[in-house]
Amino acid sequence: MITVFDEAQRLHAPQGFIVAGKLQPSPERPDRIDALMQGVKRIGGPIVKPPPIGRERLELVHTPRYLDFLENVWIRWSRLPDAGPYPVPNIHALGRSTLAEVSYPDGVVGQCGYHIGDGSAPITAETWVSALASTSSAAHAADLLLGGEKLVYALCRPPGHHAAADVAAGFCYISNAALAAEILNRAGRRVAILDIDVHHGNGTEAVFYERADVLTVSLHAEPQRFYPFFWGYATETGRGAGEGYNLNLPLPRGTVLADYRKALDIAFDRIAKFAPDTLVVAAGLDIAIDDPFKGFAIETQGFNTIGRAIRELNLPMLVVQEGGYPSPSLGANLAELLGGLGA
Repeated sequence: MITVFDEAQRLHAPQGFIVAGKLQPSPERPDRIDALMQGVKRIGGPIVKPPPIGRERLELVHTPRYLDFLENVWIRWSRLPDAGPYPVPNIHALGRSTLAEVSYPDGVVGQCGYHIGDGSAPITAETWVSALASTSSAAHAADLLLGGEKLVYALCRPPGHHAAADVAAGFCYISNAALAAEILNRAGRRVAILDIDVHHGNGTEAVFYERADVLTVSLHAEPQRFYPFFWGYATETGRGAGEGYNLNLPLPRGTVLADYRKALDIAFDRIAKFAPDTLVVAAGLDIAIDDPFKGFAIETQGFNTIGRAIRELNLPMLVVQEGGYPSPSLGANLAELLGGLGA
């Protein structure tokens, strides 16, 4: 197994995020990488640095003005008189999908309200550089798969599955798994995405929601009382041409391995009917029992069981790191998942 990683991912180091109206320490911090690397080293295999990603690839899933915003927002924000320590909207553009194109604001504060979806996507001076390094890893992993590799792990941090075409949210800025899937798709692969993060992959869903050429499947905690709250319901099955090509499998808080496996079997049945030739696994390790978000209750050995079950699909796989936050078992959980997948 090849691991793809760029050290520039460490530069993004936000001090906190908003929880219940308060600024709290962020679990999405650079030392996540050290724990994940412990898992990678337990498995072994080469670790490669990806080449820089070009703008044309980023625009496969993101709008040009959103990318312009991400690249320049810190400099623009720092020029504001008496501004806060990092970009925060005065107002969010609720219902903006119904707004006319002319309603896009010129000022950076207004654009923050347009492009920053919640209080858990803090932007620092280094966020753009780290986000590019993260998505470069996913894109290069896709290239390696196209070159004949059967299992590639992209250590992506910050994660990506809450980022939509023009919105940053939930620690995510660029939609890594969606971009990797689109690269594979445009190269002629038939791609299914299986998201096993404890949080619904709403950004990935949004990218493909009206399309039938990529199947999106997500297992996650029921969103009624869990992030992202507004997406992840079983009734979300796609729209237009994409009707029937999105499957959400929300599960109760505290779900254990036996019940998780039952949901996986439902996911596998839908994937089999789609008949992909390539699988992108959005690997959220925050389903662990000791993860700070306390969503599910999967023990370390359960990650190996999950990996072996996914392996039985017998597909080339690109594993893109999503959630999974500092805990005693984080590195071991990754090693067990990758080992189960066949690394």
